[in-house]
Amino acid sequence: MDYKKLDVWRESRKLVNLVYESTRTFPKSEKHGLAFQIRKSSVSVTANIAEGCGRHTSKDTTRFLYMARGSLFELETQLYLSIDQRYISREE
Repeated sequence: MDYKKLDVWRESRKLVNLVYESTRTFPKSEKHGLAFQIRKSSVSVTANIAEGCGRHTSKDTTRFLYMARGSLFELETQLYLSIDQRYISREE
């Protein structure tokens, strides 16, 4: 399966770009903190989709897709924390 043709992979790349754009304005004190964790989670979504598609069994593919889903929940929580800290707005 060519992961680059999957809408979910393409959308996750867009998400990574939005995350990087949004975290550029975080305080310098968060460079290795919350901003780093947010970026890492967003990249993990995209990477897990790609890696899962590179596996040659549906069981492995499914497992990596679930990991990507877990990274999305992790990212969501980190974004809520960023809103709480007023690093980003709810609209962002």
